Amino acid sequence: MTSLARGSPWALVLFLLSATWSKSVSADSSEDDREHWAHLHPMLEKRLGSTKQLDSDHWTSDAQNILKHKLEKPLLKGKAKNVIMFLGDGMSIPTLTAARIYLGQSQEHTGEESVLSFEKFPYAGFSKTYCVDRQVADSACSATAYLGGVKANMGTIGVTARVKVNDCAGMKNVSNQVTSILQWSQDVGKATGVVTTTRITHASPAGTYAYIANRDWENDAQITSSKQNSAACDDIAEQLIRNNPGKNVQVILGGGRKQFRSKSATDEEGTRGSRTDNADLIAEWKADKKNRRANYKYVWNKQQLLAVDTNKTEFLLGLFNRDHLPYRMHDSSGVVPSLEEMTRVAIRTLSKDPEGYFLFIEGGRIDHAHHSTKAHLALDETVEFSKAIQAAVDITDEDETLIVVTADHAHTMSFSGYPKRGNSIFGIAGISGIDGLPYATLNYANGKGYNPRYDLSKDNMRDANYRFPATAPLSSETHGGDDVAVFARGPWSHLFSGSFEQNYIPHAMAYASCVGSGYTLCKEKQLLT
Repeated sequence: MTSLARGSPWALVLFLLSATWSKSVSADSSEDDREHWAHLHPMLEKRLGSTKQLDSDHWTSDAQNILKHKLEKPLLKGKAKNVIMFLGDGMSIPTLTAARIYLGQSQEHTGEESVLSFEKFPYAGFSKTYCVDRQVADSACSATAYLGGVKANMGTIGVTARVKVNDCAGMKNVSNQVTSILQWSQDVGKATGVVTTTRITHASPAGTYAYIANRDWENDAQITSSKQNSAACDDIAEQLIRNNPGKNVQVILGGGRKQFRSKSATDEEGTRGSRTDNADLIAEWKADKKNRRANYKYVWNKQQLLAVDTNKTEFLLGLFNRDHLPYRMHDSSGVVPSLEEMTRVAIRTLSKDPEGYFLFIEGGRIDHAHHSTKAHLALDETVEFSKAIQAAVDITDEDETLIVVTADHAHTMSFSGYPKRGNSIFGIAGISGIDGLPYATLNYANGKGYNPRYDLSKDNMRDANYRFPATAPLSSETHGGDDVAVFARGPWSHLFSGSFEQNYIPHAMAYASCVGSGYTLCKEKQLLT
């Protein structure tokens, strides 16, 4: 009970509710239910705002309103001028539910009834995330699937399953390369952009532009450390700046400055790069845009980003940290922009293009927090991700912009036990197990949070850096193999309902926006005329 008090902002109410409920279930079953609820009503009213949820009329009315809204929603079958794909890295179903509750509780509600921005989208489905060679996917092979439409091997990006990890020759073979929907969009004259809270060369964003046999080959030094020839194999940062389609991406926002500069050079914040080839790829990017006589801007902090004239800027490169961007809960510098701020700038910059645009936006640090079994950070990053999606909804037209929200893979965090309504999502689910020790609502199947069973009530589970319990000890928690959710809004969003393979996603986006070599809305119309 001590832990419950620390884990909940409504400790006294929850304690009384728990005590009353416990008394109810242990008392004689003939106790008058009405009398029992009469005792609970004052507490529920305080927590829920009213006693309406105790009556059937509330739930019936709520369900009927949902039904009416769905019946009135027309199918949008026009061409999607724009496509925005949001990727919550590691955003499993339990993560969605727990983040929803975390959001509500941060607003002093019980939390369970809260809604993340994209949960309001009219259509949802499930995608199967396995790789060709793995039951449980990583962010590399999954990126090839949801961006290129082809499933691949774990650890590889933008290449078919014929390419094994570290196969430099195989990745350079054009017949093995898998182009992404970003390339398909460029091919028909659309503007393109990539935004992430990770290094811009990390696995998920790299899936838009790279062909690589090892996801770790973000710079030339990492290729050399794999005992491969860095002169023969283009690293991911190099491909972004020098090769197609990377060098034609109009908006690039994220972290990872170290991948673009030499170990002998320092960046804007005095930190050194990681490259060994003495290249300055940021300088090369500027020179390329200058040679094209394009209006370009390189920025490295929040103030510079927000000052960008999006009406005039054709190419925008923003690298806001040496490595990944910091967790929002850890960042008090005022230097790093939020995902929401980057989203707004990216959309405004790309919206000038009369042909429309394809924009990939990743909330990447959800995954990293889960790997550390730091559920508090994972849920907060999910809420930040939700804010960015709401920003996109606010500044785009549903009739012309298809927005697809999904995850690349799951994680092993579970949401379990029988915690009372409104119990802190970071709290204790039950007073004790059969061993007499309390257990948490959120747990991991494996990871750094492993400890033999002990009294969790002695822990400060509200600490943002708290490692939640794990069953098996590992240096890093693993991904989960579960299906992940897909949410969609805009033209042809109904194509994303049901259960489907992950590699179906870019084909459906391409159909709606008339890009790529496959079946599209525009080709269908051509056949009919």
